[in-house]
Amino acid sequence: MNRPIPQGANYALKEDIRLYWSNRAETFDLAFGHRIPPGAESDAWRAAIRRQLGDAPRHVLELACGTGEVTNLLLSLGHKVTAIDFSEAMLAVARAKHADKAGRVAFLLADAEHTMLPDAGFDAIVCRHLVWTLTEPDAALREWHRLLKPGGKLLVFDGDWAKPSSSGRLAARLIALLDRVMGPDRHYDGAMSARHADIMTHLPFGDGLTPERLMPLLQDAGFVDIFLSSHRPIARAQRRAADLRNKLRTFAYRRFILTARRY
Repeated sequence: MNRPIPQGANYALKEDIRLYWSNRAETFDLAFGHRIPPGAESDAWRAAIRRQLGDAPRHVLELACGTGEVTNLLLSLGHKVTAIDFSEAMLAVARAKHADKAGRVAFLLADAEHTMLPDAGFDAIVCRHLVWTLTEPDAALREWHRLLKPGGKLLVFDGDWAKPSSSGRLAARLIALLDRVMGPDRHYDGAMSARHADIMTHLPFGDGLTPERLMPLLQDAGFVDIFLSSHRPIARAQRRAADLRNKLRTFAYRRFILTARRY
């Protein structure tokens, strides 16, 4: 039985989030949109990262690294990576996946909202599909600003997962029809939809994360040079090897890339 989240109990909410992701760790790489397979999709992700971080090797802090998929991209681009997650189950998968890369990556158990890491220790911070889960976004963004060296960059990959985009409503209806015909995809978020939906109702961005909501918060946290980029090249690459249901998923929600810099 799912444990209810007490209203206003931030600790309980974070523990529910931790449990949710820990329960998904073993099969998370089977979920479309999480695993980044070699070929066109990984090339598209690498191009997006290189475009924002440049070619020079950097010390990158990866927040909420999960099973280490984005970690792999960062390492392949020559960066040194400190990767954190607050799910030990996720970290166990990531450590096993990158066991041959000792010295180039460190995996740490830590909360992305309160990392306990030293000031100005990183050239860049990268996160994928994290910001929408933040319980205290204002404090988290100030924390990330603190962790960056002067001139350091924040690179955010995220989306509005609360509701389909105006152009994605048809895709969402078609996905629902395919789910009825084929059965639900047990590795996608829908496999734990009740738990997922319950958590979302308690999150600040549970009603939708958009660039327009996030950009002023970044500015308030002290970031400058805030820039919005398109996620479409990655979505196009994902469609190349996807089945029909997963192709439709790339249209359903508005995804975006945001970068910002510590002055």
